[in-house]
Amino acid sequence: MNTVQSTVFLALQTNDETRPLIEAIEADNPHAVVHRMPAMVKIDAPGRLVVRRSTIEAITGMDFDLQSFQVNLISLSGNLDETEDELVLEWKR
Repeated sequence: MNTVQSTVFLALQTNDETRPLIEAIEADNPHAVVHRMPAMVKIDAPGRLVVRRSTIEAITGMDFDLQSFQVNLISLSGNLDETEDELVLEWKR
């Protein structure tokens, strides 16, 4: 059995709207590696990456529609499962 996990990633525009999103992703995914570039942020994670609406709301102090996340999304790699409470990126077998 192969136990190697494939890497998933999100790439987001760098702007005022995405800063709390990136902070939330870092908080919920301590295993993730964040690559900051001038115009974008790429977040790599082995196996799974989760974005939780509750974490974003705790950071911003405001309601957040998780679908609005996609406005600043540049690219992603992995299978995406999305509810109104969380977005999960992972490779399905």
